[in-house]
Amino acid sequence: MPLAQSTVTDAADAAILKLLAYCQANDWAGYDPYDALNSKLFDKLPFLNSRLPRIVTTQVLKNSPINIRGLALVPKTQNPKAISLFLSGLLNLSKIETVNQEGLIERMIERLIALRSPDVPYWCWGYSFPWQTRNELVPAGAANLVCTTFVASALLDAYEQRQESRCLNMAVSAAEYILNELYWTEGSTVAGFSYPLPGVRSKTHNANLLSAALLCRVHKHTGDEKFLGPALRVARYSAGSQHADGSWAYGELPSQRWNDNFHTGYNLCALQSICRYAETTEFESCVRSGFDFYRAHFIREDGAVRYFHDRTYPIDIHCVAQSIITLLVLKDIDPDNIAWARSIFRWAMNHMWDDRGFFYYRVLRLFTIRTSYMRWSQAWMFLAISMLVCESRASANHRQVHDSTALAKAC
Repeated sequence: MPLAQSTVTDAADAAILKLLAYCQANDWAGYDPYDALNSKLFDKLPFLNSRLPRIVTTQVLKNSPINIRGLALVPKTQNPKAISLFLSGLLNLSKIETVNQEGLIERMIERLIALRSPDVPYWCWGYSFPWQTRNELVPAGAANLVCTTFVASALLDAYEQRQESRCLNMAVSAAEYILNELYWTEGSTVAGFSYPLPGVRSKTHNANLLSAALLCRVHKHTGDEKFLGPALRVARYSAGSQHADGSWAYGELPSQRWNDNFHTGYNLCALQSICRYAETTEFESCVRSGFDFYRAHFIREDGAVRYFHDRTYPIDIHCVAQSIITLLVLKDIDPDNIAWARSIFRWAMNHMWDDRGFFYYRVLRLFTIRTSYMRWSQAWMFLAISMLVCESRASANHRQVHDSTALAKAC
């Protein structure tokens, strides 16, 4: 039955409970689009364990219409980034008392403690699988900038709601890792944070801005000025790399010149966070022009979202989630954002939802990849729907107060 016959609010309430039950039943563990190198075949067939076979194997498993990870001996794993997204989503739900989240929130924090990267004096995190970039092999569990940033941000969400000092302490340690080990400068204007490994002077804008936002947030809580200057310098460099039409390339290398949905969404949400926590209006024009590009190029009129700015397919569930999140984070820019977020959710429920309680990976021109990915798909949609549910509940409460006030005046 098409979702249009039901209210989005009721559908979101039902979907997030069913999705929560699915993730709990799987112990928050699952497959990932990039987990091919977890395959035991690399131990059994060492000749595969070189750069090109690693890249090919990853792409084959990621793009296969049938999930063959069982045959390839790829295990399901708990991923720190997924756990951090679940934590933030559960904290959202606890605000509106959807279900009793206290035990689950505590479990997520404990899992993040257990999953920290080993042999590093700071609190930091990496993915639960090794992954091959064009130039580097990143080991499983090796601390990386983006994963650490998302985990630290979720811990700050927990600290702000629960006032647990351990959550703040871990987030501050993560910020110190980013500042002390990953921050670099080049001349008077270029600055960044190393990604995916320390020492790699990448110019990757979403990684820069996400980390700058975290440092500004930590500065807000601690008052420690050492975090603010580097954060703003990196933010200025990546904001200054925005194109005249409001878009960003993924990075500045010739091989990084593409423009995609969710990394652009990261940039916009991070800049909004920087403005908030650094108490500055410096980047507001970047956010507005970036959002105009985002809305015009990544969101279709029917509620479907594009992965790339210049073509319809693939329609990717991570982009669906990030589009909902971006619209809600930037709702003050355009009063229609909430309606657009609901429209995207409606489209996803009609085209990418499995009644067993999870979301499919991608819709392509000729077929849908129905594989369930815990981090890429379920964790991101859990966070997005939790925000949508909270927004719907807040809107309903606002209408109730407005109606009560109007009735009182009429009487």
